[in-house]
Amino acid sequence: MQPDKQEPPTHITDAPARGKTRDWKRWAVPVATLVVGISIGAAGASADPTQSEEYRAQAEKHHDLEQELAAAKDRITAMSERAGAVQADAEEAIREAAEREAELDGQAAELDKWAAELESREQAATAAPPAPAPAPAPRPRSPAAEAGSGGSVAQSNALGKARDYLKFTSFSRSGLIEQLQYEGFSTGDATWAVDNLTVDWNEQAAKKAEEYLSFTSFSRSGLIEQLTYEGFSPQQAEHGARAVGL
Repeated sequence: MQPDKQEPPTHITDAPARGKTRDWKRWAVPVATLVVGISIGAAGASADPTQSEEYRAQAEKHHDLEQELAAAKDRITAMSERAGAVQADAEEAIREAAEREAELDGQAAELDKWAAELESREQAATAAPPAPAPAPAPRPRSPAAEAGSGGSVAQSNALGKARDYLKFTSFSRSGLIEQLQYEGFSTGDATWAVDNLTVDWNEQAAKKAEEYLSFTSFSRSGLIEQLTYEGFSPQQAEHGARAVGL
């Protein structure tokens, strides 16, 4: 007995339609992906970061910082220039102070030398003259004899002392009287002795001016002032200055 001959499935005729459906899906997915990518890229390209508010705020802050930095550099430069000028002025002041100090030291040395010379002359003036050889004691003189000689014993001694001083240094009239008083003579005896000398006070002023100039320097007015301080009259002091060429 032969089996019944089966009819082919009737759904075979639908196969081509399903195959076409699968082909469409194969190309539809990539196309959709491409479209989505293009859309995303276009959206990203249109979003320029430089146009955002945050970017502009940061840019403005950066610009402000650059301006502050430039201003700070300018201030530092100006301060450096001022510091350089101050340093230069300070160095110049130090140099001038050193020169002035050296000048004052020189003047102080001259004054010390002058003071030492004056002290030496004063010591020589006050030193007792060499003792003379013993002589026979004179006979006592009566007051009448003393009066006839033109002065008392004290006055005669003051006169002799005044002559001794004038042998080795110069004096003004008042300066010599003071020196005799320093030696112990009374004002009257010292004045009598000086007034009984034969002395040219202008000449004494000239000698005193030479003594001063021998160990220090003077201007004309300074020398006249110093001579006046020594007791010479203004006319005598001017004569002394003229005598030494001032």
